[in-house]
Amino acid sequence: MDALALDWSVAVAGLVVGIVVGLTGMGGGALLTPILVLLFNVSPLTAVSNDIIASAFMKPIGGGVHYKSGTVHFPLVRWLVLGSVPAAFMGVWLLTHLTQGEVLEDVVKFALGVALLLVATTLVAREFFRGRGAEQDDLEQVAVKPLRTLMIGVMGGLVVGVTSVGSGSLMMIALLLLYPGLRLRQLVGTDLVQAVPLVASASVAHVLFGHFQFGLTGSILIGALPGVYLGARLSSRAPDHLIRPLLVAVLSASGLKLVGANSRVMTVAGVLLVVGTLSWMLIGNRRARRPAVESSGS
Repeated sequence: MDALALDWSVAVAGLVVGIVVGLTGMGGGALLTPILVLLFNVSPLTAVSNDIIASAFMKPIGGGVHYKSGTVHFPLVRWLVLGSVPAAFMGVWLLTHLTQGEVLEDVVKFALGVALLLVATTLVAREFFRGRGAEQDDLEQVAVKPLRTLMIGVMGGLVVGVTSVGSGSLMMIALLLLYPGLRLRQLVGTDLVQAVPLVASASVAHVLFGHFQFGLTGSILIGALPGVYLGARLSSRAPDHLIRPLLVAVLSASGLKLVGANSRVMTVAGVLLVVGTLSWMLIGNRRARRPAVESSGS
Protein backbone atom coordinates (compact mmCIF):
# COMPACT_ATOMS: atom_id res chain seq x y z
CA MET A 1 0.00 0.00 0.00
CA ASP A 2 1.00 3.65 -0.48
CA ALA A 3 3.04 4.88 2.50
CA LEU A 4 0.71 7.89 2.87
CA ALA A 5 -2.65 6.39 1.79
CA LEU A 6 -5.29 5.28 4.29
CA ASP A 7 -6.69 1.74 4.12
CA TRP A 8 -10.21 1.43 5.54
CA SER A 9 -10.04 -2.36 5.79
CA VAL A 10 -7.02 -1.93 8.09
CA ALA A 11 -9.08 0.61 10.06
CA VAL A 12 -11.81 -2.00 10.63
CA ALA A 13 -9.18 -4.47 11.83
CA GLY A 14 -7.86 -1.76 14.15
CA LEU A 15 -11.36 -1.22 15.57
CA VAL A 16 -11.76 -4.90 16.45
CA VAL A 17 -8.30 -5.14 17.98
CA GLY A 18 -8.83 -1.89 19.90
CA ILE A 19 -11.99 -3.25 21.53
CA VAL A 20 -10.15 -6.43 22.58
CA VAL A 21 -7.27 -4.38 24.03
CA GLY A 22 -9.65 -2.22 26.04
CA LEU A 23 -11.61 -5.21 27.31
CA THR A 24 -8.74 -7.46 28.33
CA GLY A 25 -5.54 -5.37 28.43
CA MET A 26 -4.00 -7.75 25.91
CA GLY A 27 -4.21 -8.68 22.26
CA GLY A 28 -2.79 -5.50 20.69
CA GLY A 29 0.45 -6.68 19.14
CA ALA A 30 -0.60 -10.30 19.57
CA LEU A 31 -3.57 -9.79 17.22
CA LEU A 32 -2.82 -6.76 15.07
CA THR A 33 0.70 -7.69 13.94
CA PRO A 34 -0.23 -11.16 12.62
CA ILE A 35 -3.38 -9.68 11.03
CA LEU A 36 -1.21 -7.20 9.12
CA VAL A 37 1.26 -9.91 8.10
CA LEU A 38 -1.15 -12.73 7.24
CA LEU A 39 -4.22 -10.87 5.91
CA PHE A 40 -2.78 -7.64 4.49
CA ASN A 41 0.61 -8.98 3.30
CA VAL A 42 2.56 -6.36 5.23
CA SER A 43 6.22 -7.27 5.81
CA PRO A 44 6.90 -8.47 9.38
CA LEU A 45 9.25 -5.62 10.31
CA THR A 46 6.86 -3.00 8.91
CA ALA A 47 3.94 -4.60 10.77
CA VAL A 48 5.86 -4.62 14.07
CA SER A 49 7.02 -1.00 13.65
CA ASN A 50 3.61 0.41 12.81
CA ASP A 51 1.79 -1.69 15.40
CA ILE A 52 4.11 -0.45 18.15
CA ILE A 53 3.66 3.19 17.09
CA ALA A 54 -0.13 2.79 16.97
CA SER A 55 -0.04 1.22 20.45
CA ALA A 56 1.67 4.35 21.76
CA PHE A 57 -1.61 6.17 21.02
CA MET A 58 -3.96 3.37 22.14
CA LYS A 59 -2.49 2.53 25.54
CA PRO A 60 -3.00 6.00 27.15
CA ILE A 61 -6.74 5.87 26.37
CA GLY A 62 -7.33 2.54 28.09
CA GLY A 63 -4.90 3.45 30.86
CA GLY A 64 -6.68 6.76 31.48
CA VAL A 65 -10.02 5.01 31.97
CA HIS A 66 -8.51 2.66 34.55
CA TYR A 67 -6.66 5.53 36.25
CA LYS A 68 -9.98 7.32 36.83
CA SER A 69 -11.45 4.06 38.16
CA GLY A 70 -8.63 3.65 40.71
CA THR A 71 -7.54 0.25 39.39
CA VAL A 72 -3.84 1.05 38.87
CA HIS A 73 -1.08 -0.10 41.25
CA PHE A 74 1.48 2.69 40.72
CA PRO A 75 4.36 1.20 42.76
CA LEU A 76 4.21 -1.81 40.42
CA VAL A 77 4.09 0.50 37.41
CA ARG A 78 7.28 2.30 38.51
CA TRP A 79 9.33 -0.90 38.89
CA LEU A 80 8.05 -2.34 35.61
CA VAL A 81 8.84 0.85 33.69
CA LEU A 82 12.34 1.03 35.18
CA GLY A 83 13.15 -2.25 33.45
CA SER A 84 10.96 -2.20 30.36
CA VAL A 85 11.70 1.23 28.87
CA PRO A 86 15.46 0.79 28.27
CA ALA A 87 14.98 -2.90 27.39
CA ALA A 88 12.39 -2.11 24.68
CA PHE A 89 14.66 0.48 23.04
CA MET A 90 17.58 -1.94 23.16
CA GLY A 91 15.45 -4.73 21.69
CA VAL A 92 14.60 -2.67 18.60
CA TRP A 93 18.23 -1.58 18.18
CA LEU A 94 19.52 -5.16 18.41
CA LEU A 95 16.87 -6.42 15.99
CA THR A 96 17.68 -3.90 13.27
CA HIS A 97 21.47 -3.98 13.64
CA LEU A 98 22.25 -7.67 14.02
CA THR A 99 20.60 -8.80 10.75
CA GLN A 100 19.58 -7.21 7.46
CA GLY A 101 17.29 -7.72 4.48
CA GLU A 102 15.44 -11.00 4.02
CA VAL A 103 17.20 -12.57 7.00
CA LEU A 104 15.79 -9.82 9.23
CA GLU A 105 12.25 -10.37 7.92
CA ASP A 106 12.54 -14.12 8.56
CA VAL A 107 13.88 -13.51 12.07
CA VAL A 108 11.01 -11.16 12.92
CA LYS A 109 8.40 -13.51 11.45
CA PHE A 110 9.68 -16.53 13.37
CA ALA A 111 10.13 -14.56 16.62
CA LEU A 112 6.59 -13.23 16.28
CA GLY A 113 5.22 -16.75 15.78
CA VAL A 114 7.05 -18.04 18.86
CA ALA A 115 5.83 -15.06 20.91
CA LEU A 116 2.21 -15.71 19.87
CA LEU A 117 2.45 -19.37 20.86
CA LEU A 118 3.92 -18.32 24.23
CA VAL A 119 1.06 -15.88 24.75
CA ALA A 120 -1.52 -18.59 23.94
CA THR A 121 0.19 -20.99 26.35
CA THR A 122 0.30 -18.44 29.16
CA LEU A 123 -3.37 -17.58 28.66
CA VAL A 124 -4.23 -21.23 29.18
CA ALA A 125 -1.88 -21.43 32.18
CA ARG A 126 -3.63 -18.43 33.69
CA GLU A 127 -6.81 -20.47 34.13
CA PHE A 128 -4.96 -22.95 36.34
CA PHE A 129 -3.60 -20.16 38.55
CA ARG A 130 -6.89 -18.31 38.86
CA GLY A 131 -8.00 -18.13 42.46
CA ARG A 132 -4.52 -18.54 43.97
CA GLY A 133 -4.34 -16.43 47.11
CA ALA A 134 -6.87 -13.98 48.48
CA GLU A 135 -7.81 -11.14 46.14
CA GLN A 136 -7.38 -7.64 47.51
CA ASP A 137 -9.74 -4.75 46.91
CA ASP A 138 -7.27 -2.32 48.53
CA LEU A 139 -4.28 -1.96 46.18
CA GLU A 140 -2.09 -0.64 48.99
CA GLN A 141 -2.30 -4.04 50.69
CA VAL A 142 -0.48 -5.71 47.76
CA ALA A 143 3.23 -5.61 48.70
CA VAL A 144 5.68 -4.91 45.87
CA LYS A 145 8.48 -7.37 45.05
CA PRO A 146 10.98 -4.95 43.45
CA LEU A 147 13.66 -7.18 41.89
CA ARG A 148 11.31 -9.73 40.37
CA THR A 149 8.99 -6.98 39.13
CA LEU A 150 11.98 -5.21 37.55
CA MET A 151 12.99 -8.43 35.75
CA ILE A 152 9.45 -8.84 34.39
CA GLY A 153 9.82 -5.33 32.97
CA VAL A 154 13.21 -6.10 31.38
CA MET A 155 12.10 -9.35 29.76
CA GLY A 156 8.78 -7.89 28.63
CA GLY A 157 10.49 -4.82 27.17
CA LEU A 158 12.88 -6.93 25.10
CA VAL A 159 10.06 -9.07 23.70
CA VAL A 160 7.97 -6.00 22.87
CA GLY A 161 10.91 -4.31 21.13
CA VAL A 162 11.50 -7.30 18.87
CA THR A 163 7.95 -8.54 18.17
CA SER A 164 5.48 -5.83 19.42
CA VAL A 165 3.93 -8.66 21.50
CA GLY A 166 4.09 -8.89 25.27
CA SER A 167 3.15 -5.56 26.85
CA GLY A 168 -0.41 -6.73 27.52
CA SER A 169 -0.12 -10.51 27.47
CA LEU A 170 3.16 -12.05 28.60
CA MET A 171 3.76 -9.32 31.17
CA MET A 172 0.24 -9.54 32.55
CA ILE A 173 0.53 -13.30 33.00
CA ALA A 174 3.84 -12.82 34.81
CA LEU A 175 2.21 -10.23 37.09
CA LEU A 176 -0.65 -12.62 37.79
CA LEU A 177 1.78 -15.32 38.92
CA LEU A 178 3.82 -12.91 41.04
CA TYR A 179 0.83 -11.03 42.50
CA PRO A 180 -2.11 -13.48 42.72
CA GLY A 181 -3.93 -11.12 45.09
CA LEU A 182 -4.59 -8.56 42.35
CA ARG A 183 -8.06 -8.65 40.80
CA LEU A 184 -8.44 -8.93 37.03
CA ARG A 185 -9.47 -5.28 36.59
CA GLN A 186 -6.46 -4.20 38.69
CA LEU A 187 -4.12 -6.31 36.56
CA VAL A 188 -5.58 -4.82 33.38
CA GLY A 189 -5.36 -1.26 34.69
CA THR A 190 -1.80 -1.63 36.01
CA ASP A 191 -0.64 -3.33 32.81
CA LEU A 192 -2.20 -0.70 30.53
CA VAL A 193 -0.59 2.19 32.43
CA GLN A 194 2.88 0.62 32.60
CA ALA A 195 2.64 -0.08 28.87
CA VAL A 196 2.37 3.64 28.02
CA PRO A 197 6.07 4.52 28.57
CA LEU A 198 7.09 1.04 27.38
CA VAL A 199 5.52 1.37 23.94
CA ALA A 200 6.58 5.03 23.76
CA SER A 201 10.21 3.94 24.11
CA ALA A 202 9.79 1.17 21.53
CA SER A 203 7.99 3.61 19.20
CA VAL A 204 10.87 6.09 19.25
CA ALA A 205 13.27 3.26 18.46
CA HIS A 206 11.09 2.01 15.58
CA VAL A 207 10.81 5.52 14.11
CA LEU A 208 14.60 5.78 14.22
CA PHE A 209 15.52 2.24 13.15
CA GLY A 210 12.35 0.54 11.88
CA HIS A 211 9.94 0.78 8.92
CA PHE A 212 7.35 3.36 9.94
CA GLN A 213 4.61 4.20 7.37
CA PHE A 214 2.30 7.11 8.10
CA GLY A 215 -0.65 5.76 6.07
CA LEU A 216 -0.56 2.33 7.72
CA THR A 217 -0.33 3.70 11.25
CA GLY A 218 -3.05 6.26 10.51
CA SER A 219 -5.37 3.55 9.21
CA ILE A 220 -4.85 1.47 12.35
CA LEU A 221 -5.53 4.43 14.65
CA ILE A 222 -8.76 5.48 12.91
CA GLY A 223 -10.35 2.23 14.11
CA ALA A 224 -8.26 1.41 17.17
CA LEU A 225 -8.67 4.65 19.15
CA PRO A 226 -12.48 4.54 19.46
CA GLY A 227 -12.27 0.75 19.83
CA VAL A 228 -9.91 0.77 22.83
CA TYR A 229 -11.96 3.49 24.55
CA LEU A 230 -15.17 1.50 24.09
CA GLY A 231 -13.51 -1.71 25.25
CA ALA A 232 -12.03 -0.06 28.35
CA ARG A 233 -15.42 1.38 29.32
CA LEU A 234 -16.94 -2.10 29.04
CA SER A 235 -14.04 -3.97 30.68
CA SER A 236 -15.77 -4.37 34.05
CA ARG A 237 -18.44 -6.42 32.27
CA ALA A 238 -16.12 -8.28 29.90
CA PRO A 239 -17.09 -11.96 29.49
CA ASP A 240 -13.61 -13.39 30.10
CA HIS A 241 -14.81 -16.98 29.70
CA LEU A 242 -15.76 -16.17 26.09
CA ILE A 243 -13.00 -13.79 25.06
CA ARG A 244 -9.93 -15.66 26.31
CA PRO A 245 -10.59 -19.04 24.60
CA LEU A 246 -11.14 -17.23 21.30
CA LEU A 247 -7.91 -15.30 21.80
CA VAL A 248 -6.04 -18.54 22.45
CA ALA A 249 -7.42 -20.10 19.26
CA VAL A 250 -6.55 -17.10 17.08
CA LEU A 251 -3.08 -16.63 18.59
CA SER A 252 -2.22 -20.33 18.31
CA ALA A 253 -3.28 -20.55 14.68
CA SER A 254 -1.39 -17.35 13.80
CA GLY A 255 1.71 -18.48 15.68
CA LEU A 256 1.80 -21.86 13.94
CA LYS A 257 1.41 -20.18 10.56
CA LEU A 258 4.22 -17.70 11.23
CA VAL A 259 6.71 -20.35 12.40
CA GLY A 260 6.07 -22.29 9.19
CA ALA A 261 3.96 -25.24 10.35
CA ASN A 262 2.92 -27.50 7.45
CA SER A 263 -0.67 -28.08 6.39
CA ARG A 264 -0.98 -31.39 8.28
CA VAL A 265 0.12 -29.79 11.56
CA MET A 266 -2.21 -26.84 10.94
CA THR A 267 -5.16 -29.17 10.31
CA VAL A 268 -4.60 -31.24 13.47
CA ALA A 269 -3.99 -28.09 15.50
CA GLY A 270 -7.14 -26.52 14.08
CA VAL A 271 -9.31 -29.44 15.16
CA LEU A 272 -7.77 -29.45 18.65
CA LEU A 273 -8.22 -25.68 18.93
CA VAL A 274 -11.88 -25.82 17.95
CA VAL A 275 -12.63 -28.63 20.42
CA GLY A 276 -10.55 -27.02 23.16
CA THR A 277 -12.04 -23.57 22.64
CA LEU A 278 -15.63 -24.83 22.75
CA SER A 279 -14.88 -26.88 25.89
CA TRP A 280 -13.20 -23.93 27.60
CA MET A 281 -16.09 -21.61 26.76
CA LEU A 282 -18.60 -24.15 28.12
CA ILE A 283 -16.67 -24.66 31.37
CA GLY A 284 -16.14 -20.92 31.76
CA ASN A 285 -19.84 -20.27 31.25
CA ARG A 286 -20.70 -22.77 33.99
CA ARG A 287 -18.18 -21.14 36.34
CA ALA A 288 -19.64 -17.70 35.63
CA ARG A 289 -23.16 -18.91 36.49
CA ARG A 290 -22.23 -20.92 39.59
CA PRO A 291 -22.09 -18.01 42.12
CA ALA A 292 -25.51 -16.80 41.01
CA VAL A 293 -26.98 -20.29 41.38
CA GLU A 294 -25.40 -20.81 44.81
CA SER A 295 -26.53 -17.43 46.09
CA SER A 296 -30.09 -17.97 44.89
CA GLY A 297 -30.21 -21.32 46.64
CA SER A 298 -28.91 -20.01 49.97
